[in-house]
Amino acid sequence: MNALLIAGTDTDVGKTVLTSALAAYWQTYCASQTLGIMKPFQTGVGDREHYLSLFDLDQPLDELNPVYFEAPLALPVAAEREGNRVKPEIAWQAFEVLRQRRDFVLVEALGGLGSPITHTTTVADLAWDWHLPVVLVVPVRLGAIAQAVANVALARQSRLHLKGIVLNCVQPCSEGEVEQWASASLIQSLTDVPVVGLIPHLARDGGFSGGLLRSDRAKLTQIASNLELERLIPVLYESL
Repeated sequence: MNALLIAGTDTDVGKTVLTSALAAYWQTYCASQTLGIMKPFQTGVGDREHYLSLFDLDQPLDELNPVYFEAPLALPVAAEREGNRVKPEIAWQAFEVLRQRRDFVLVEALGGLGSPITHTTTVADLAWDWHLPVVLVVPVRLGAIAQAVANVALARQSRLHLKGIVLNCVQPCSEGEVEQWASASLIQSLTDVPVVGLIPHLARDGGFSGGLLRSDRAKLTQIASNLELERLIPVLYESL
């Protein structure tokens, strides 16, 4: 599968930052290969606006984000507020077209692995249905280890191919605090999933959910270079 799902343990844990870092790295070092970015489902202003402002994307909006609702609520609730329902098949059709046209596609999930897509399906179900390998973003804060264990358990229950865990400093923290709140060795021993890197805290401007600017792309590229890319995106690593 020439795609990767960037999932998380919850909302606002760093999925957009990781997706942006991987995209910035790809555009810097693999310009000869085409990359697509997709946010299949979005509620409220956020990630699609962020990607359009950060990158020069040659993708129409309905390909970048095929299913959108205005209210920043759980997806089925936001759809019902508009007198509508979620149609996953629209997102799937857009993904299939994008995947066939691009060498690789980064797919950013909404919320956590357990976040609802419909009244009966979750992000984890989508990953299974679309045959997407997954990287899990875990925020560095108190409770991170339990969140990691619970989400890995859900991934296993859903029979997902979990390629690794990326820790993200959602607030300024020292090396000691990272070890106390989100010990990589403890997470790995409890989950049997490799921790493939750490994203340092990034001061951001608010506004869009990513809060990153075009001037941050060099910083994002450096962040991606410190990850174990050979685990996450082998084709990217092999092209260097």
